[in-house]
Amino acid sequence: MADSLIVAFGEMLIDFVPDTAGVSLAESTGFLKAPGGAPANVACAITKLGGKSAFVGKVGDDEFGHMLINILKTNGVNTEGVCVDTHARTALAFVTLRKDGEREFMFYRNPSADMLLKDSELNMDLIKKAKIFHYGSISLISEPCKSAHMAAMKAAKDAGILLSYDPNVRLPLWPSADAARDGIKSIWNQADFIKVSDDEVEFLTQGDPNKEEVVLSLWHDNLKLLIVTDGEKGCRYFTKKFKGNVTGFAVKTVDTTGAGDAFVGSFLFSMAKDMSIFEDEAKLKEALSFANACGAICTTQKGAIPALPAEPDALELINSVAK
Repeated sequence: MADSLIVAFGEMLIDFVPDTAGVSLAESTGFLKAPGGAPANVACAITKLGGKSAFVGKVGDDEFGHMLINILKTNGVNTEGVCVDTHARTALAFVTLRKDGEREFMFYRNPSADMLLKDSELNMDLIKKAKIFHYGSISLISEPCKSAHMAAMKAAKDAGILLSYDPNVRLPLWPSADAARDGIKSIWNQADFIKVSDDEVEFLTQGDPNKEEVVLSLWHDNLKLLIVTDGEKGCRYFTKKFKGNVTGFAVKTVDTTGAGDAFVGSFLFSMAKDMSIFEDEAKLKEALSFANACGAICTTQKGAIPALPAEPDALELINSVAK
């Protein structure tokens, strides 16, 4: 299906993950290097399931940058929209894994190549071929990348492409919590589909994410679907016509890195195949159960991209619970 291309826009970087869970960065004796960056993870999640994706962003002209481009290619992601910066380094993030598998981040981006993507460098032809254009909020933090993000989003919107937004709050990267809230909400009303975690609902609304009226304060009239992920509990969905929740899957969690991206990638993969899921609640629930399974499987291994599941893995998990 030539018209089911999903273009993911934003950052790709190297995550350094401690080889021992539950220790601080200072205590860690060694690190595993893992490719990361939410939009890139989403692009790889889609191709791992057999879908079609492209990544648009910028890496440094260094060993890490070339490694990341090769990882995208190995995973079958179209890299025609990836630029290389000869003056800036590829971004790095040191990720602390707590004993419960949750993480903390320390970033090296001052400035990194992904922040220096200019609107003149955008592969607009590629973006306009998309059925879905997906992005986060990290690309909104600083110029020139912010202008490139806005230009890419406008081109996609003008071409009638569905806009998908996962804000992926990373507070250490923003000047302040208020700046993060304002920046993330500045493009809120453009999106057709938004996915937020329960923690992000709490951060954005400063209310209780378990209360429906708090979640619905994030609704806007252009939205086709709002999804709130609740970790291993599953997710909640809200459309103009119906709302509900889909139960998650209990697995042995090692590392939650990339779980949200596996969820989003898998859901976009289902959406690109059949846009009627916005109108058909049974189809939507099936797609969300599949996305929950993909997110769960991703937490059973360290790193994001290496832990992304293939379709048979997700179906096996779903069937094992159904029995």
